[in-house]
Amino acid sequence: MPWRIRVAAVTGPALLLMLSLVAFSGRADPPSAPTVPEASETRCLPIEPVRSVPDLNRLVTQVRGSGAFQGADVGADVTLQDGRRLWLFGDTLRSADFDGQRFVRNSMLVFEPGCAQVVLPADHGALIPDRADGVGYWPMSVAKIERPGYDLVGVSAQRVKGADAPDGPLAFDNLGPAVALFVVERGRTPQLLGVRDVGPDDDDPRRPTWGAATAVSDGWVYLYGTARPGRGLVFGFSLHVARVRPDDVLRPDRYRYWNGRAWTRDASELATLVPAEGGVSQTLSVFERGGRWYAVSKRDEFLGKDLVVWSASRPTGPFTPSAPVAQIPSEPDGRLRYMPLAHPDLLPERGSVVVSYSQNDTDLAEVARDPFVYRPRFLRIPLPR
Repeated sequence: MPWRIRVAAVTGPALLLMLSLVAFSGRADPPSAPTVPEASETRCLPIEPVRSVPDLNRLVTQVRGSGAFQGADVGADVTLQDGRRLWLFGDTLRSADFDGQRFVRNSMLVFEPGCAQVVLPADHGALIPDRADGVGYWPMSVAKIERPGYDLVGVSAQRVKGADAPDGPLAFDNLGPAVALFVVERGRTPQLLGVRDVGPDDDDPRRPTWGAATAVSDGWVYLYGTARPGRGLVFGFSLHVARVRPDDVLRPDRYRYWNGRAWTRDASELATLVPAEGGVSQTLSVFERGGRWYAVSKRDEFLGKDLVVWSASRPTGPFTPSAPVAQIPSEPDGRLRYMPLAHPDLLPERGSVVVSYSQNDTDLAEVARDPFVYRPRFLRIPLPR
């Protein structure tokens, strides 16, 4: 989000059966790895080992990067069977002399010991290309299925359309989710197999944005949705939940909605797990650990400052907020801090979780002068007992 205030949706890590069995192959066997590469990697950017949260922050603030990657937000990752790690980013800024699009809706980096590389499509545009009508794709989460010799990597994305160009405050419409599938052969460059939109375009901000967070438990995919009232000075989002079997995620008619007592087909009966007043950001993380469910978010979106953990004994709540565990305010001088996301499997320690949050600045000249302004930061927060 170098040129505007970003309101995106982030889902959790498990849309893989839907991606491999339904969205693309239509059968039990996943697609075969392609034989003709359509993307390539840039030169190696040397990096130091990462063993702590300070190491993570040194990585994002000291690695200068190539012209293909100067700054970006989001940052969802997955480890491949060959030991490499993929990171998916949202709106990405490239250098002024880059041979291709300087601003794209998404990008990917590959990390291996001592080295990071940017994955570029043949046209040097967005890795998940825009639709013909200009709608682009913001990555939300990433996960994988291992196959002999290669991984299928599923990426959940939000499809967005800018008003005129991707460089005005709030100059976009949030139209709904999409999914993309990559195949990654051992030691080779990730290749895009296809993209599919889920549901019709709908920019009504009052509808729940399903997939704002996602979790998988007991054979169900829990899709958390956030919504904002259409009137009043309410800056937070309310939280709701639906569930569906993994191979039916592309079938909204199979969704069942929690009404506070039971699961129902009627989406109009949604229960509110967290109210909008003092509520979550549009983007958040929900995950289970040790029999407890946790929702991690910044309260009251961009205008808030408190990083809060809501906890519950069930995926349907009721969710109880903690006292603030950290503060990540946006600043009056234009520095923005937003989109905190939990990474439960990154440098795991009992009783805590690593969280990233995105940064940006409303001063476009400042972002262009110092792209490090526009990179995520990491911290470790305690989980409520």
